[in-house]
Amino acid sequence: MLTVPLSGDRLPSGQEDLGRYSGSRVLVTGATGFIGIHLVRRLGALGALVHAVSRTPRQGGEGETWHVADVADAGTIDGLVSSLRPSVVFHLASEVAGTREPGVVRTMLDSNLGSVVNLLTSVAERSPETRVVLAGSLEELKPEEGGRAPSSPYAVAKWAANGYARMFHQLWDVHATTLRVGMVYGPGDMNHHRLVPYVTLALLRGEEPGIGSGTRLIDWIYIDDVVDAFLAAGRSPGSAGLSLDVGTGTATSIRDTVEALVRVTGSSLRPRYGARPDRPLDSARIAEVAPTTEALGWHPTVKLEEGLGLTVDWYAKHL
Repeated sequence: MLTVPLSGDRLPSGQEDLGRYSGSRVLVTGATGFIGIHLVRRLGALGALVHAVSRTPRQGGEGETWHVADVADAGTIDGLVSSLRPSVVFHLASEVAGTREPGVVRTMLDSNLGSVVNLLTSVAERSPETRVVLAGSLEELKPEEGGRAPSSPYAVAKWAANGYARMFHQLWDVHATTLRVGMVYGPGDMNHHRLVPYVTLALLRGEEPGIGSGTRLIDWIYIDDVVDAFLAAGRSPGSAGLSLDVGTGTATSIRDTVEALVRVTGSSLRPRYGARPDRPLDSARIAEVAPTTEALGWHPTVKLEEGLGLTVDWYAKHL
């Protein structure tokens, strides 16, 4: 397994006392995903007693306890919550797909909504003192957008999960927070279908990447900043019942992002814009950062070009 370099002693912006994680029992679902790997290692560096959950066995753990489980199964998550009674659950387990095919609706429902309902129910009934931090998405509709239709099965499942989290807080005082995360990038993302890994690897291999029109606007957020936000939410007493954006608040077109990668890699190749069709329902989803800063004391610190440079360096070294 590749080792992802992390700044394990990095302090989240605005958070001065992360010693409160030391000795705390923390449960992380989706722990082998991109965010999960980084979060598990940061928690370990902070002295947390990390219990990491994945559907597949994980080799090469660094002190954390691993559980092979499918959190979409109600009995499984109930058993974990009942036996561990963690101080915080970071629920990152998710199926991510931008496709609009009817065949993915059931998968999105079970994985991205059913698992959240299972977790919240278990916490409410078995461990009410546990804090829950859910990984949402900027693709979700916000309450003021109630007249619009969600853009994908993924987006509607995340939107519904957010609603359940607010309900569990209001009715049963579950300390649940949803972080609506923008487009995450950084070292160690092994999903090479995502834009940044795909374009980076193509340029490093001397290939011209094929892109859509490149006009869509994206709010890119570096992985370390995302981990900072989750750590802050897990320890913030004022985050209960809130839905908060995690992004930079800055819109960057896909074309500008790709051109930045061309500059960072020093490539003379030219991307093939228009080589792929755009998805017609995609739209700009830009974070509102001020409420997150007010609630968590968090703000993003890594600028896009800096983050792309760190990312390219990692891929050039490891792949």
